Amino acid sequence: MSNLQLPPGRYGFDEVATGDRIHTPKRLVTASDIDAFASQFGDRFEIHMDDAAARNHGFPGRVAHGLLVLSLVDGLKNQSDAQFRAIASLGWDWSFRRPVFVGDELGAVIEIMEKRKVTKPDRGILTLAFSVTNQRGEIVQDGSNKLLVYR
Repeated sequence: MSNLQLPPGRYGFDEVATGDRIHTPKRLVTASDIDAFASQFGDRFEIHMDDAAARNHGFPGRVAHGLLVLSLVDGLKNQSDAQFRAIASLGWDWSFRRPVFVGDELGAVIEIMEKRKVTKPDRGILTLAFSVTNQRGEIVQDGSNKLLVYR
């Protein structure tokens, strides 16, 4: 177990250890992000589209789609200075802990929780734990991702 903040670079299965971490860049969530996501995927539930409707449901303003935030986080992972030599995502186990609002700034810490060799000798599976926080340090989403990577 390492607990190492990975320096910039691209890492394969054999170059990382459990406990290694990546801190992603941060990203501001905008109304345009929410509008584009709703337009692309058709989820126009009122808390996402209208401040007054969101307030009627007890929120201070428009709420970003949970899946939009997950998508942004996966993008932040792929914009980090330290990255994995990935082949494919094999699945997510994810929780939406707190609402994300227009103007929230998000970032994530990704930690390698498990490494598993597979039949093909040039590949392995990393189980990554994600903790997504806003500008106040509150965890807004968290979960894990199984990522197939090169060895």
